[in-house]
Amino acid sequence: METKTRCAWCEKDDLYRNYHDTEWGIPVYDDQKIFEFLTLETFQAGLSWYTVLAKRENFRKAFDSFDYQKVANYSEEKIELLKQDAGIIRNGLKIKAAVTNANAFMQVQQEFGTFSDYIWGFVGGKPIDNCCQTLKDIPATSEISDKLSKDLKKRGFKFVGSTVVYAHMQATGMVNDHVADCWTRK
Repeated sequence: METKTRCAWCEKDDLYRNYHDTEWGIPVYDDQKIFEFLTLETFQAGLSWYTVLAKRENFRKAFDSFDYQKVANYSEEKIELLKQDAGIIRNGLKIKAAVTNANAFMQVQQEFGTFSDYIWGFVGGKPIDNCCQTLKDIPATSEISDKLSKDLKKRGFKFVGSTVVYAHMQATGMVNDHVADCWTRK
């Protein structure tokens, strides 16, 4: 049986390993998927990614498969229902932020054609390879995440501090932070 060397952070269990092997750091250009990751990352703020990842399917069901057009139109009644949903993180501010962000997301689409074009413009349209040797080399933020965070906030997005934005950049492959000996780099 072949043993794969992975980034150490994902060795907790199969959920984490599968996420690492099949999603983390792989470039995402599809607006629907970008919105999913952006929403999940905003719920992660102050929590571990594992907590969010373990509830991902519940989030997908609760948030209409992350259909930003539907989320943008959630009523106060829907928001109240989501606050009662034990399958997700029931933080009212984050739930409202998802609705706010869906509306801001569509405004960005109107301006740039796609949200993907907008967000990938911050890295020149292709992933930045940080060539991390160890986990200690992986940053929590960058100059680009600082700039992107500031721009998102200016456009009305919520829960998009630089750390959240950098995690989003990692998740969607805008940056490659796989460590040097990780099998995914080969």
